[in-house]
Amino acid sequence: RDIAIRVMADHIRAVSFAIADGQLPSNTGAGYVIRRILRRAVRYGFSYLNFKEAFIHKLVPILAEQMKEAFPELHQQMDFVGRVVHEEENSFLRTLEKGLKLIDQLPNRFYTQMANDEYGIEPALDKVKIHNLKAEYVQRLINEKKPIRISINGLIVFELYDTYGFPGDLTSLIAKEKGWSIDEKGFNEEMQKQKSRSKSAAAKETGDWVVVNEIDKVEFIGYEFLEATSKLARYRKIKQKNKELFQLVLDKTPFYAESGGQVGETGIIESNGEKISVIDTKKENDLIVHYTEKLPTQLDGDFKVSINSSKRMLSMCNHSATHLLHAALRQVLGKHVEQKGSLVSEKILRFDFSHFAAMTDEELKKVEKIVNQKIRENIQLNEQRNVPIEKAKTFGAMALFGEKYGEFVRVITFDPKFSVELCGGTHVPATGQIGLFKILAESSVAAGVRRIEAVTADGAEQFVNEEIGMLNEVKAILKNSKDVISAAKNLVEEKHLLEKKLEVLYQQQANHLKDELVKKAIKSNRYTLVLEKVSVPNADVLKNIAYALRNQFSDLLMILAADVDGKPQVAVMVGEALEKTNKFHAGNMVKELAKEIDGGGGGQPFFATAGGKNLAGLDKVLEKARILVG
Repeated sequence: RDIAIRVMADHIRAVSFAIADGQLPSNTGAGYVIRRILRRAVRYGFSYLNFKEAFIHKLVPILAEQMKEAFPELHQQMDFVGRVVHEEENSFLRTLEKGLKLIDQLPNRFYTQMANDEYGIEPALDKVKIHNLKAEYVQRLINEKKPIRISINGLIVFELYDTYGFPGDLTSLIAKEKGWSIDEKGFNEEMQKQKSRSKSAAAKETGDWVVVNEIDKVEFIGYEFLEATSKLARYRKIKQKNKELFQLVLDKTPFYAESGGQVGETGIIESNGEKISVIDTKKENDLIVHYTEKLPTQLDGDFKVSINSSKRMLSMCNHSATHLLHAALRQVLGKHVEQKGSLVSEKILRFDFSHFAAMTDEELKKVEKIVNQKIRENIQLNEQRNVPIEKAKTFGAMALFGEKYGEFVRVITFDPKFSVELCGGTHVPATGQIGLFKILAESSVAAGVRRIEAVTADGAEQFVNEEIGMLNEVKAILKNSKDVISAAKNLVEEKHLLEKKLEVLYQQQANHLKDELVKKAIKSNRYTLVLEKVSVPNADVLKNIAYALRNQFSDLLMILAADVDGKPQVAVMVGEALEKTNKFHAGNMVKELAKEIDGGGGGQPFFATAGGKNLAGLDKVLEKARILVG
């Protein structure tokens, strides 16, 4: 208990400070280190202190108060850190117990399965593995149930990691506590296989660079110009997903390379009447790489290069709106909000941010209103380049956690009191150019991370027009009612009332049909047989008839070939008394009968159904049924 308490106290300090600094738990990189530390603490509490529900998050306020002077950032974000820890605890607790049971059952599985490798047991008796021992010796060990040293093989360690969320070092720790070990080599091999599977989809073959013109560095001129006259510096051929592409590097370019969430630009490279489309632009070290599906015929000489200006304009609107959105979120939700990722294209903006709960409709309306107010204010862009990073911080510029910045940075400001950020992307000269901002969706991405998707400019206009068009269609359907909401509510209520009346009629029909089937029932010494072709409005009516007959006849054997609203279905029901004789199995019978309607199905021994495609086969179902019942 003492060790567990000290582990939990130590680990909550490390985790809380890291989260307050902006690092959230995740499956990769530094985020996975945080997750591993936290999960080790959760397991100690679960196993040694009997904490079966989330508890560690309750320590965050205590820690924040104790460290208020030394680490005020934690106190400021206390609620957020607590929520993140709480969600992580709950996530792991859902699988922790099952994973621990799997580990605890390993010795028993050894005895019952003779150490089959499938169960991860490799006894090291006198350093001799099970498959090298003589059968008589193995049987004697099993009979005597002598203690064995266990090594959990890599496949099981990987299963615990992949299925139950157990980091490899946590499984190793649990194994050591039991006097076992783990097959680290096997685990690493399984991890490598998983990585190889992931990489295979993105594998690409890359050729060597062919230098056409020597240059000192690539000059990006895209902040001022949308086109330029350039020279080809180098190129190479790549093959990705069985598609051949070319990477071109120019001495100067207006093409913005994918960075900071903004997608790479597209456009045209032209020379001697030959036009080649640039389908993407990316950064590679200090190079701006243009992707094309074709290599220019003439490699030397001048090239006229131009970006897709309409896409650039829309991307600028979305990128600037992302900055306004970030500032608005901090204003509405609190200063704990920090950017955790983004996507900016000409079609949409997607913004991931730290927050512990789903945003309410009221909060979303406030954020949207603030952004649109700033758009209407037509705030002029203040762009500052090559600003020393320490000086930029004095402006209040927000640096994104995990981003690498040089000594000099670019600062984008839309009102010094509202939005100041370090950013290399393209932006509108004034916010009024954005036109309109509309939020499409808000959702969860990970523990403590939310996502907003939105549109601006043309995209927002299109969205609004589509919504208005849809509303006009609804109005037309509702006879151009002035109060659309009330009319829609009345329509739904009327539908519910009609459905209830229809249910009553269906029930009456079912009762009548059931009575008819009772009259047609054939009694014998072995059972009461109901074998008929029927027509019913839905599957529920068929099921209700089957159970009603079962309640009436304990020795029932019912086979119905049903036309269910134009679709064939077969139902088999066996009475309670007849079921005990094991003479008939409804599931097996229905599988056989379903072949006649080109279908399949199954169910319990006493009741089973099957659907199909061939309505004309219902008569053959009855013929086969007569053969089956003898």
